[in-house]
Amino acid sequence: MKILVTGFDPFGGEKINPAIESVKKLSDTIAGAQIVKLEIPTVCHRSLAVIDQAIQEHNPDVVLSIGQAGGRTDITVERIGINMDDCRIPDNDGQQIIDEPVFPNGPAAYFSNLPIKAMVARIQERQIPASVSNSAGTFVCNHVLYGVRHIIETKYPGKRSGFIHIPFLPQQVIDKKNMPSMSLDSIVEALTAVIEAIIDTQEDIKVTGGATH
Repeated sequence: MKILVTGFDPFGGEKINPAIESVKKLSDTIAGAQIVKLEIPTVCHRSLAVIDQAIQEHNPDVVLSIGQAGGRTDITVERIGINMDDCRIPDNDGQQIIDEPVFPNGPAAYFSNLPIKAMVARIQERQIPASVSNSAGTFVCNHVLYGVRHIIETKYPGKRSGFIHIPFLPQQVIDKKNMPSMSLDSIVEALTAVIEAIIDTQEDIKVTGGATH
């Protein structure tokens, strides 16, 4: 098996992004699977073009994208991406897309076709907090979650993809009072556990991962 793991470059005034920093620290082989690591720009549409090119080049079985979610307290495995860009801040190319579809001809939403519940459980087994998320926002992270699923459905049927949000690193919150963070080592361990779950889970486990709001 081959898994393409993507991580964003820094954005929003941050000097680092835990997404690409954690991706770079992953082992090149996990549970027998080859891990291909890719840095992508925090830019709508251009991020998808970079991933599409990597899919053509490497022909991975799975595309797993990682993004920073400053303010979240745990590793959050995303369930769904929606066909909507509504950027609260400009992306790294300075564009601020508001109320436009990621793909005008695409469906309203795509669910991740990875075993999200098993992924959360595997992280928790490592004594690292994790949960299912039912909203990836409306910035470039959701853009990539939705966009990669659409690209796969229309160009590379049979492949799988999904998205994981991770918290700030401790050094990012020194000047952000009461803001949660997680060590890079813990994030890397969590992502390793996620990849192991993707590799060996044939059918997702049926446990609650819902929310009341």
